[in-house]
Amino acid sequence: MQPLAHHIHTHVTEKTAAGAPRRVAVVPHKNPDGDTLGAATAFLEYLRSYGVDATLWCKTTYSSALAFLPHADELRSDPQLWREKQFDTVCIFDAGDPVFAGVQDCIDSLDKKPFIINFDHHFTNTNFGNYNFVQVTAASTTEVLHNYFQHIGHRINSTTATSLLTGLMTDTGNFSNPATSASALATGGALMKAGGNYGAILNYTYRNKTLDGLKLWGIALSRLQIKPELDLAYTVLTRADIESLKVTDGDVEGVANFLNSIGETKIALVLKETQDGFVKGSLRTTHDDVDVSAIAAMFGGGGHKKASGFSVRGKLAEVGGEWTIVSE
Repeated sequence: MQPLAHHIHTHVTEKTAAGAPRRVAVVPHKNPDGDTLGAATAFLEYLRSYGVDATLWCKTTYSSALAFLPHADELRSDPQLWREKQFDTVCIFDAGDPVFAGVQDCIDSLDKKPFIINFDHHFTNTNFGNYNFVQVTAASTTEVLHNYFQHIGHRINSTTATSLLTGLMTDTGNFSNPATSASALATGGALMKAGGNYGAILNYTYRNKTLDGLKLWGIALSRLQIKPELDLAYTVLTRADIESLKVTDGDVEGVANFLNSIGETKIALVLKETQDGFVKGSLRTTHDDVDVSAIAAMFGGGGHKKASGFSVRGKLAEVGGEWTIVSE
């Protein structure tokens, strides 16, 4: 990985053939979580330190719980920006392909095909980039990016450390879920030593529940059903649930991880309607003999063996006392 890291560093920091700085789009996946946005903001900080013309872009906005991240307030979502900037390089974080990232149409709108750099930790990644810095043993994409910075000898400041630590903490459930590894703990310690603000991350991402947010959790728990024949516990949350309580999608984060504590089943599933007409499924397991990424792949998704997800177009409907996904 070390030679690849240096190739990437050379590409993003060198000037174009015309002598101008690179025009780089830094892209977290749509409906960004702490890992993808943490990685993207850390990379933006790194590019800016070398004078690169870099823009943070995402198809959708982010949860208010992540508003504390450095540079998060710079995030742009307007597709016309791509035609205006004509990015020559696109860096995508924590996404198996540009479609999942929500950026394929924007790439296609450019006059010239850009150079694509892919940072990820999911084994379902399609290696879609010109450069693919993918490490499936890493607990988070921010751990992958931390390794990249180590390979190129880039000094991590406190701003970057906070972004990287955010992704590591959120993808490991604050170092409590099966993604937690010795390397994840070592990386977390190194990032705290570099100035990563563990307390702020904990307060914003874990100690941030509102009364309405807890009521939403109550709805999710009240709908909890067990399918013994599938070894599955599942629940659903509709847009009406979310909008009636004036909460955000971020308020339901962690429900799937919480359901993982049920001892009667091996698989936990949360189905949630999103704002853009999709149903997002979050799958979790703690059992070594279960691969939830294989389930997610059946619906066009992916992820890890013990934590995966998918999105399908449609809406949730209750039929005969059970919930199902129906086409609109």
